[in-house]
Amino acid sequence: MSHGDGVQERERATASRRAAVRRRSGGRLPTRPRLGGPPLVLVLPAVLAVAFLVVPLVALVAGTPWEDFWDRLRTEAVRDALALSAITSLATVGLCVLIGTPLSWVLARVVFPGRALVRALVVVPLVLPPVVAGVALVAALGRTGLIGSWLDESFGYRIPYTTAAVIIAHTFVALPFYVLAVEGVLRSNGARWDDVAATLGAGRWTTFRRVTLPLALPGLIAGCALAWARSLGEFGATITFAGNYPGTTQTLPSLIYSELQGDVEVARTISMVLLLASVLVLAGLRDRWLRVP
Repeated sequence: MSHGDGVQERERATASRRAAVRRRSGGRLPTRPRLGGPPLVLVLPAVLAVAFLVVPLVALVAGTPWEDFWDRLRTEAVRDALALSAITSLATVGLCVLIGTPLSWVLARVVFPGRALVRALVVVPLVLPPVVAGVALVAALGRTGLIGSWLDESFGYRIPYTTAAVIIAHTFVALPFYVLAVEGVLRSNGARWDDVAATLGAGRWTTFRRVTLPLALPGLIAGCALAWARSLGEFGATITFAGNYPGTTQTLPSLIYSELQGDVEVARTISMVLLLASVLVLAGLRDRWLRVP
């Protein structure tokens, strides 16, 4: 029997079974049973969870002094922190693209001993408490740290409590978000297009530039958005490794922390700016996070 005959035989068998079911059910196919309404024992905790997440945000929006919102944002301290946050977050995204894209490609395309261990190490900063991340950076890059002492003795350069320290701290906590987003897209695309390019005579570097990167562009954009949002909201590692010096290391989250000790309305105003930035990132990635199956 040929493959076509086998397919036709299976189709005839399926049609015969459906006809038998119709005869037993009076000519109608059985419908999917209705499960009824959702039980309150599940609905009430779900409503409580939504309220737990939404009420604080609503309280922040309601408590923001909207009548002089822009005036508070135009103060020198807020302008300096906003400018520093913009510069450091964009620099963080640039570093993530520069070093995170090759790392994502290696994890997705290259099979080597210890790949699972490398991926696990990349993920560690996701679950590491931010203050611990700052302490780890001090241990590595501080004045007496593993690498920092060598930099100080050889070049007289100290990283902590500088703008560079802010960028390093932000990159340390944001890089895993970028790598996981890009690696996920590279894995979902598979290596078949790389194989096609290889059969046409393209080398790996050419394939990476002209095939892999264009196909992974949605993942790169999503990774950049995640890294930028994580950088913009970073506080623990930054204040531990870089401090909180106005104009040098004081970002928006650090300024919020300082203003909470004095002018709460300024803190709420700045918090509203970060909330709006988070909403914009969520809106930009709505196809990834808000899609309902």
